[in-house]
Amino acid sequence: MDPSRKRKIRLVVALSAAVLLAAGLVYTSFSASTEAKEPSQLLKADPSGTYDVTGTVVPGSVKRSGDELDFRISDRDGTDPIPVRYSGTVPDPFREGREVILTGRLQDGTFVGERDSLITKCPSKFTTTTPGQSS
Repeated sequence: MDPSRKRKIRLVVALSAAVLLAAGLVYTSFSASTEAKEPSQLLKADPSGTYDVTGTVVPGSVKRSGDELDFRISDRDGTDPIPVRYSGTVPDPFREGREVILTGRLQDGTFVGERDSLITKCPSKFTTTTPGQSS
């Protein structure tokens, strides 16, 4: 067999394998992702499922008891607060009024978070103000 033809065949096989592997990686990445729900959406969802919930920690609702953390989260606009029970590592930036993401399930009206699944979103350093307004 001609050496240049052999190189072309190897190149086509290698590129085909690379394209198939990339397609498989993209497929598994997107099929494994879940959209985070806000508390108002969670109340309407199937109670037997596991969800990522995102919301704002309600001021005055945080209570610690040993390894357990109880608090309430609401939609970004402050509506539809739900109670949350969580145990595990609490990120340093966790505070009242901060936005959090938590994985877990709804049990008897309380969202029970999976251990070590609490993520705190840091507030943005950049705020938008219109000219003439003070921040």
